[in-house]
Amino acid sequence: MKNLSKFMLTAGLMLTATFALAHPGHGEVLHTHNAFLSGLMHPFMGLDHLLAMAAIGFWSMRQNNTMKRGTPLFVAGGMILGAAIAWAGVSLAGIETGIAMSVLLAGVLIATLAKLPTAIGGTLVALFMVAHGYAHGTEMAAGANIATYMIGFVAATLAITYGGRALGAAMQKSDNRITRALGGVVAIIGGVMAAG
Repeated sequence: MKNLSKFMLTAGLMLTATFALAHPGHGEVLHTHNAFLSGLMHPFMGLDHLLAMAAIGFWSMRQNNTMKRGTPLFVAGGMILGAAIAWAGVSLAGIETGIAMSVLLAGVLIATLAKLPTAIGGTLVALFMVAHGYAHGTEMAAGANIATYMIGFVAATLAITYGGRALGAAMQKSDNRITRALGGVVAIIGGVMAAG
């Protein structure tokens, strides 16, 4: 139990120390002359994106085989759809709240060890990612090539999701209390993001 406490304290400090990099306000760093690099960097620059994508990947490893295999497609599809909505000039209200709620709910799914049918889980994951994709789309630099920017952010998104999946697979045989606690930390961070 002592090791679990140390792990949770360390994880919590590492995660909260990077709140300054959360989604709002990091767009200037991303507006490089290289659309692919800009798209590639965007998901790594915000704690909200990192946590949501990694948590969804982590959670997916405890789902049925169809959901487990389909999660990367739901993630990428939702991201592309969200960006396309932004690029079409459609205004969506509450995107930042939606992004924060995706972190909170992904944490809750992990903490409760929730298993969802593919239709519900896939829809939920895709909806989470529509909010993230919309944010990516609105923050693309003016004049950037849409295709190369999209390839960059989808590649980064999948890398983060697969990283979460690797951690989820590694922890499947560990004590469920660690997984629950990890999900709780993610949910709390999502709640703080949603409140602030």
